[in-house]
Amino acid sequence: MSSRRPASIRVLGLGPGDPQLLTVAVRDALAAAHSIWVRTARHPAVAALPAHLEVRACDDLYEAHDSLPAVYRAIADRLLAGAREGPVLYGVPGDPTVGETTVGLLRRAAAEAGLEVEVLAGVSFVGPTLDALGWDALDGLQLADATELAGRHYPSFDPDRPALVAQVHSRLVASDLKLTLLAGYPPDHPVTLVSGAGGPAPRVTTMPLADLDRTEAFDDVSTLAVPALARPGSLLGLAEVVGRLRAPDGCPWDREQTHESLRPYLLEEAYEALEALDAGDPAALAEELGDLLLQVVLHAQLAAEGDAFRLADVVGGITAKIVRRHPHVFGDVRADTSAEVRSNWEALKREERAGKDEPDDPFAGLPAALPALARAQAVQQRAAGRAGLAAAPTAAEARLVVTAVLARGDSAPARPEERLGDALWDLVALARVWDVDAESSLREATARFQREAAEAPTPATPADPA
Repeated sequence: MSSRRPASIRVLGLGPGDPQLLTVAVRDALAAAHSIWVRTARHPAVAALPAHLEVRACDDLYEAHDSLPAVYRAIADRLLAGAREGPVLYGVPGDPTVGETTVGLLRRAAAEAGLEVEVLAGVSFVGPTLDALGWDALDGLQLADATELAGRHYPSFDPDRPALVAQVHSRLVASDLKLTLLAGYPPDHPVTLVSGAGGPAPRVTTMPLADLDRTEAFDDVSTLAVPALARPGSLLGLAEVVGRLRAPDGCPWDREQTHESLRPYLLEEAYEALEALDAGDPAALAEELGDLLLQVVLHAQLAAEGDAFRLADVVGGITAKIVRRHPHVFGDVRADTSAEVRSNWEALKREERAGKDEPDDPFAGLPAALPALARAQAVQQRAAGRAGLAAAPTAAEARLVVTAVLARGDSAPARPEERLGDALWDLVALARVWDVDAESSLREATARFQREAAEAPTPATPADPA
């Protein structure tokens, strides 16, 4: 006979709903107990608990608090308070280790209080839901919580693999969840709502993602099944393709490439993306951004092979930098205008350079390979917001210089390169004052000339003498 001291809190998994799915261990624990706390009395298995049990539900806490995190903390506090008086039995839907926030809170708080938590497993929602769908968990299944996902701006899972989103318990949650999923999936992507999985008559409703919040098929244990995209669409999938190209049995051309040999393609793809952007062609822009992304992933793969850095370092680095430089979004700094945002941005960059023992150069980080107009505008922009630097020309000064150059007609002045450079510099200042992009303006003017020249009638050719 075991001499083990009973746990302060025993957590029981009540399964997905059908009382027949309660495990033997859970049945034995219920038979030996006098009372039980349940997270919610609305779970189907609660009505079938042994008649001798005093059932105490935490549903009142859902009404007393305005957010689920607050509800879960209150449940954990209530159970811990009870455990200090004597052993507590706590029943939760499904399996205690799958999607049960209160159990994690209990484990951590009980450890701090010197109390022991024992978990008796139950049948989770996953198995019955997969059975209703005809899916296999080992086909790359991913799990997510609807309330957590509904608060995001982009799906947290890989769209190239199937996912189950649990606890889609209301139309309100479904509406917010739909908006998140639409950031990564097309509106006509088929999704399936499964309700009552594990019960005698599960309901399976398939619909386009755009219609998710237009159905009435929700209950407290509804789960949304999101199949993989019809064609690959994840960054991880692209990284796998590039890794395959660079593998020993991959593509001979790709295997020969280096950072240096790929340099022209990186620049070329960037310009082609700009061309598609200028043309206002979304399909072409999507294609060209894909070509540009391929170059990024190729360089990351080369670096990983040399143990310099990996794709995760590229993504992680830029993510951390953007969060750090937007304290008005991710922190408690206030910035109500774009000018305040730019000012904060420059101050944060100076702090970062100071932390790296780098000189406080206002022009640090400007690549020398930038096109001349773009580089001039970037230099002027930084100089305009930095005390102690010579101010860039005003619009009036720029017009005077350009007018003086044009007044010379076709005759070249002394030092023509210098005079033309000064005039271009002042034109860039005019672009800055007018808040337009000088590089884009010149590209657009060139394209406009090409279109007009192509559309101009061809001069008549004199007839050949007979």
